[in-house]
Amino acid sequence: MDHSDQQNGRASKEARQEIDFGDDEVDISDFNLVDLPGLIALWGLAIIVFLQFFTRYVLNDSLAWTEEIARYVLIVVAYFGAISVTRKGTHIFLEFFYRYLSPINGKRLNIAIEFLSLSFYAYLAYQAVILAQKTRTKMASVEIPKSLLYWLVAASLVVMAIYSFVWLMRKIKQSPQDVMRELEVHSHNEI
Repeated sequence: MDHSDQQNGRASKEARQEIDFGDDEVDISDFNLVDLPGLIALWGLAIIVFLQFFTRYVLNDSLAWTEEIARYVLIVVAYFGAISVTRKGTHIFLEFFYRYLSPINGKRLNIAIEFLSLSFYAYLAYQAVILAQKTRTKMASVEIPKSLLYWLVAASLVVMAIYSFVWLMRKIKQSPQDVMRELEVHSHNEI
């Protein structure tokens, strides 16, 4: 083995020492009971998709209901996941404009956006209730009413509106400097 091979071997050992394969400690302190339905729906979706894959490609005899149910459960996962995001106040937003505003104008903009979010969730919940009441059909592959999906979406939108109202009240009570500091912390946590 020549000198360059020894140097390459030493360099590769040093490089390998820099890689950390250890598991970081998982922090679930922000997990709440309201997050549980979304987690259950996510695992249900995973099981349904695995069952669909297994029956189609391993058994070569696909179950007819898995594709339709997976589509509807994916919708439920999205809306139940949005509850968790709304509860934490971590919906994506563009913090660029806040950097150029005074604290009082930043607070005003943040309150306006929270009010807009609350109005949007409440209006969508209202529309989902109307749609659920008008829907009389059942799913094509199983005897489950489609209105159940709309009722779940409506319920999730109501919960999102409630959390948005809580955030709105919190922003109104906070000082402009605290609102801006919270936005700054939020933007740095996303990096």
